[in-house]
Amino acid sequence: MLLPNKRPPPCKLKNSERRSREYLLPAEVRQLIEAAKKLGRHSHRDAVLIMMAYRHALRVGELINLRWDQVSFSEGKIHINRLKHGEASVHYLEADEIRALRKLQRDYPDSPYLFESERKGPLSCRSAHHIIAKAGLAAGLGFPVHPHMLRHAKGYQLASKGIDTRAIQAYFGHRNINHTVVYTRLDTSRFKGFGKD
Repeated sequence: MLLPNKRPPPCKLKNSERRSREYLLPAEVRQLIEAAKKLGRHSHRDAVLIMMAYRHALRVGELINLRWDQVSFSEGKIHINRLKHGEASVHYLEADEIRALRKLQRDYPDSPYLFESERKGPLSCRSAHHIIAKAGLAAGLGFPVHPHMLRHAKGYQLASKGIDTRAIQAYFGHRNINHTVVYTRLDTSRFKGFGKD
């Protein structure tokens, strides 16, 4: 029951009313990473967080729970534990990721987690959301950004490169391929030339 002279809280806007799409383009991801590099005293950590979320198609819960014992620098691999009953997998790390992760480990030598908070524990989901949203504002993308957009960005990027849907499914840890085909629906390469008479 509302008290007299009190208004109900405003309704939350639908995602489609806040932004025209729920994924980022590769150039926008690069802008986001570059913007994060210039923000605050944890700028390197935040830039690596965005890079890892995108490159490994991580959900925010998967991202903040990454531990150093999942990383093998000698093999250049990282073990990814998936949430939502997803299939765990091992991903390769690119050379720039290895360099960035080594610097991150030097910056936070006592942390078991890749992304440590001020309180010496893992970052919270809320903190990761804030980091990514703040980088989105600094990058001047023109629409609000959230962590899951990075996962979608990787899916669309892989689909546009012509990567096999089953390979994308395994990379994302999807048990059901119906969750993966979402990314192939927006693959524009199959429509090339359709507009010609």
